Amino acid sequence: MTGLSRWLEDLSTLQVLLLVAALLLGGSILAALLGAVLVRMGMRRPAVVEWASRLAERVLDLVKRPLTIVVLDEVAAVIQTGHYTKNISDALKENHDDLKAMVAEKVRQDPNVRLIGRLPGYDTIVSEVSETTLRVLIEMLEDPRMDELVNDLLRNNLTQIKHAVRTSAHEDVVPHPPADPIPPRPRS
Repeated sequence: MTGLSRWLEDLSTLQVLLLVAALLLGGSILAALLGAVLVRMGMRRPAVVEWASRLAERVLDLVKRPLTIVVLDEVAAVIQTGHYTKNISDALKENHDDLKAMVAEKVRQDPNVRLIGRLPGYDTIVSEVSETTLRVLIEMLEDPRMDELVNDLLRNNLTQIKHAVRTSAHEDVVPHPPADPIPPRPRS
């Protein structure tokens, strides 16, 4: 047995699919480049190059859906091993002081708070409410039930995405043009 065949046998299904896709994509790119060069030189595109391009496109169309499903299965398995609410909780703890200051700033800037903002102890009340809200939010995110909720949400969305890919439901959807991004507010 040669080293190449032994190497191929050691590859997983996903690795073999990725290798085939890479070879086909590389062959398609080479065929397209060769065809473009020949056309620029005034020659007709060789039939072999056209045949290779059409064959590569057909094979890519055949491999695209199963490869997407395999990748989604892998992503689903990886996502279900994470503790994403803990990561959010850690980020909130890390940025605690900045978040508290931002909440106070936004409340002060809110036009509906003009009159209340003049009351004595207003800053203390805003500070305590912000502190309490952050603490409760962090405790909720650290609760295993919240982690389970997020994992269920991700799993259900991935199941729906896989179903759409398997049934080709996404191919009939007309993509919307990207929305105009909201311009950032100037900082004062």
